[in-house]
Formats: sequence, structure tokens, C-alpha cells
Amino acid sequence: MRYKAINIFLFLFLIARINDCYTQNNTPQKTRILFVLDCSQSMYGLWGNEQKMIVAKRLLTKAVDSLRNVENLELALRLYGHQSPLAAGQRDCKDTKLEVAFAAKNHNQIIEKIKSIIPKGTTPIAYSLEKSANDFPPCTNCRNIIILITDGIEECDGDPCAISLALQRNGVVLKPFVIGMSLSVEVADAFKCVGNFYNTETSVAFQNALNVVISQAMNNTTVQVNLLDIHGNPSETDVNMTFYDSFSKQIRYNFIHTINHKGNPDTIPIDPLGTYKLVVHTIPQVTKDNITIVPGKHNIIGLDAPQGSIHLKINGINEYTNLKAIIRKKGDMQTLAVHDIDFTQKYIVGEYDLEILTLPRTYVKAVPVSQSHTTKVEIPAPGMVTVYSNNKGYGSIYVEENNELKWVCNLNEYSTRETIVLQPGQYRAVYRSANSKQVIYSKEIPFVIKAGSSSQVKF
Repeated sequence: MRYKAINIFLFLFLIARINDCYTQNNTPQKTRILFVLDCSQSMYGLWGNEQKMIVAKRLLTKAVDSLRNVENLELALRLYGHQSPLAAGQRDCKDTKLEVAFAAKNHNQIIEKIKSIIPKGTTPIAYSLEKSANDFPPCTNCRNIIILITDGIEECDGDPCAISLALQRNGVVLKPFVIGMSLSVEVADAFKCVGNFYNTETSVAFQNALNVVISQAMNNTTVQVNLLDIHGNPSETDVNMTFYDSFSKQIRYNFIHTINHKGNPDTIPIDPLGTYKLVVHTIPQVTKDNITIVPGKHNIIGLDAPQGSIHLKINGINEYTNLKAIIRKKGDMQTLAVHDIDFTQKYIVGEYDLEILTLPRTYVKAVPVSQSHTTKVEIPAPGMVTVYSNNKGYGSIYVEENNELKWVCNLNEYSTRETIVLQPGQYRAVYRSANSKQVIYSKEIPFVIKAGSSSQVKF
């Protein structure tokens, strides 16, 4: 069933992925607005005492004219339903064209084109949206916005919702805005899946909605992120935070959180057209989903991110090369971080299990991290053993624990002299020459490793 309202003005805002925002490259960001206007035959219908096309021309002309003196702004115009007249049983479902391409100060050209419009054809909304995505020339620092004006529902079996979703998933657009005029419940429901929906009953209400949308597109909106400590104070800082588009999952902004000269979290400009997921890259990271930004205002986003620190140290001379530790949440095997020895790293307040990559492994369980406190973890200094053999062969080193041998490492079968750094403890080395073909020629030598000492094993 085809639903037609007295008048529908549908605003669809598409915003291309921003690779470099204003604060990150200090270059003013360009805004590009593409107007997509319905010129189908149904626009001859009346809205109040005027034709819908006349109302659309007047309001769109006024909007274009109001943008003349806006810096870093370019406009373009795409029409549909204006080239092929309706014929009995026939519709030109590819009747759409970019009539005025993006350029600076082309307002008069757009206005003159709007004045010359004669409604003729059908309403290929989905196809027009699909083609509109290609109207924006490549740009690394632009905000791309589409404003779609229509008086009715899709007439060409296209799916505007599917096109909108595909554009959002691919990171080409954010969730669109839909503004309808006196829509029936059925028509309104059909547009809700396209984007954020607003239904207005009069031309005055529509003009107000248009002003709000343009204000959202042009105004500077700021955000302050409060990283809260254990006491609820916004004292945590100096950590990277990433804003993702909640729908497309693409990265929108990356900032290092900063406390400004006044002692407050610094503010950042954020595009209000969209819903965000914020990831603060603490260890482990903290997140906040479904963040909406109020346009033209200062927005505050709070996240609990209380942190303390862990410092790893060897109690003596460190004979290891590039020794590290694996950090996990208490009772969880997922690796959170790899921590260097003699290094202090911040972690979210809690308890952590440490696996220090010594030989054999050193495990420290339930290490507490408290607010603004550094927990020091010290492990015994290692010793060294040098294993000699007359021939190349096969062997391993085991540590003795509770009358049980636990494998530590294999010997290099191609070497006759090998030095290995080991933690203090009781060990056994087992070896057989590669030239020996009977197990009875296997040899076993026990040895002890003390902190800071050296031992020798000779086969």
C-alpha cells in the first residue's frame, strides 16, 4: 500500500568519517551540505493553501540564502523526479541528478535552479540516497551532510532504511535525521528506521526544525570527559581515549586526556550528529556506550577510572635480558598487559595475578592496586648455570618441587656450551649424547642455584 502525507520534509544527514578533526591538525574543518529535493509529481499537491512544491522552494531558498556568509562551507543540490514525466504504468526509478556540484559561494546558482523546478515524476528515495554518497569529492577534513526533502514514501521498491544502514555500517554516514510534516502513523513508522525522526504539523514547526538541524550541523559543541577516581573526583588523566561511532564501529576521534591550566579536564569539540561509544585505554580499559551529545552546549561525560600502579623489581642484579611479566585480572587468564621489570605502570584499582617470565616462571597472585598508590613487587635475583658437554646431544633442565620434577627448559641440542639464567632453587639436568643409541647412557646431574651465583654442570 502506498502512503502519501499532505507534506513530508525528510532531512537525512550523512557524515563522512573524520580522519583529522580540528583540534588534532589545527586546520578549520569544512562542512559540505548536499540538498536532495523531491520534485515528483505529487509535489503539486496542496499543503494548507499552497502547493507543496512552492512551500519547499520557499523554505529551501531561505535556508540556502541564510548560509551565504558561513565560512568553510560548501553547498550542492541533487534533484529527483524532475526529468521523466509519469506515464501510465511506468516510472523512471533512476530519475535523479546532481544539478549543482559542491563549490564555494554557489548560493545563487542553487537558488536559481530551485526556482526553475517543475515536478514531473516518481519518488526514488533509496536510489537517490545511494547516488548521493558519491556527490562528495574526496576530503580528509570535511563534514558531509545530506538534507533530503520529500513529500512521500519510497515509490520504486527501494529500501531507504537498508541504504541508510549500509552507509552507516560502512562509515560513510552517521544515523540520519528525519523531519516529517503531518505524517500518518504508518508513514512515520516507515521513516523511523532511516534515522532520528521528528514529525511536525505546520510550516512554522518545519522551519524551526530546519533551524535546529542546521544549528546542530554548524555550531561548536564541546565535551568534557571526567575520569573519576575512587572518591568520585575527576583527577585521573594522561590516558588515551577513543570515540567510536556506535553504529558503524569506526573511529571518530582520538585524544590524550588532559587536565588544563585551571585544574579541570580539558574540553574537546565533538560532532553532535551521532551516538558514540567511548573507550578509555586504561589497563584494563573502561567504556561507556550510547553517548548522545547535546548540540551547541558543553557536555560532561563521566567514567569511573580509579587507578594505582604496580612496580616490578628484581631484588639484586638482573641477569635476564628484557625480562617481562604478564598481567591478568585475579582469577582470569586473559592477558591485560605485558609489564617490563624496573618499570611502573598504572592499572585500574583491583587485584591482579602476575606471571613473571623468569625460568622457571614466577607467579604472584592477588597483587592489590589501590587508588594513587604504587604496589611494589620484588622477586629474588637469579643465578646462572653453564652446561658443558663433549658432544651435541639432547637434554632438559627440571626444578625440584615437593618431590616432583617440573620441566623448565630444553638444552640446545646443537651446542656443547650453554649458559642459562635461573631463579634460585634445586635443579636437575638430564642429558644424552646424540652419538649414544641406548638409554643407559643418559646422565643426570643435580645442582643448586643461589641468587647472584653461578654454577657449572659438566656432562
